[in-house]
Amino acid sequence: MTMELRHLRAFLTIAEEGNITRAAARLHTGQPALSRTLRQLEDHFGARLVDRSTHHLALTAAGRTFRDKAAAALAAVEAALDPRGLTSWPLRLGHTWAALGDHTVPLLRRWDQTHPDVPLELRRIDDATAGLTQGKVDAALLRGDVTASGVTTEVLLWEERVAVLPADSPLAALDRVTLADLAGRPLVLNTVSGTTTLDLWPPAQRTATTLEVTNTDEWLVAIAAGRAVGISTTATPRNHTHPSVRYRPLVDAPPVPVVLAWRDVPGHPAVPDLLALAREVVGAGGD
Repeated sequence: MTMELRHLRAFLTIAEEGNITRAAARLHTGQPALSRTLRQLEDHFGARLVDRSTHHLALTAAGRTFRDKAAAALAAVEAALDPRGLTSWPLRLGHTWAALGDHTVPLLRRWDQTHPDVPLELRRIDDATAGLTQGKVDAALLRGDVTASGVTTEVLLWEERVAVLPADSPLAALDRVTLADLAGRPLVLNTVSGTTTLDLWPPAQRTATTLEVTNTDEWLVAIAAGRAVGISTTATPRNHTHPSVRYRPLVDAPPVPVVLAWRDVPGHPAVPDLLALAREVVGAGGD
């Protein structure tokens, strides 16, 4: 049978709600009709997209893959049908935190000067790829290893790591900090877009206490409240200041790559220009 946009919207709503009844109510349709739509999709692919073994529906591996593809396809259709796109086609640049660090403002200024007819929209999206795989942005500035399929990356620069400490922590009095200094202390981890994992420490030195958050704001507040310490990169201090937080160089942790990422499929025609300008800005030191 022919797949339609309603199939994509239905599946994405089911994935977001985790429940057929709630998804049906949100879509203003009946539960039997929505269940039929889901079955039609699964028959089309010849694979189960949803695990129905529990009251809270969970996506299968195939379902998670299709979710990202469906979101990207729907976003592309909505962008194509946006009346504003007839006069200008904005280039959407996603990031999860700190964008391009100190180079962010020079990049935006240079873009406005060299590409006045293509608005560059900087969007913070708390997602592992800053919305790239879901089609919410055309390119993304990301940190760390990018493992998403269908994505191409280029390393723009490397950032050193910093320890992020409560202002009243004894470690805040040090000029620099080591991983051993942090060992055993409660550690806050951004599980959505962070670059820190317990693998930074040898097994014998890893802390037994971690606090998981899903965005930079929650991460920063947890440290300021004295609940944990954190690790970030040198881009963070200038972009995320807090009177109750101190940043210190973390001298024995490996640096973090900052990459520009874009989808392998044809996308915004200005992405190559963005990549070229990002190289220039970083190479010039942001001047």
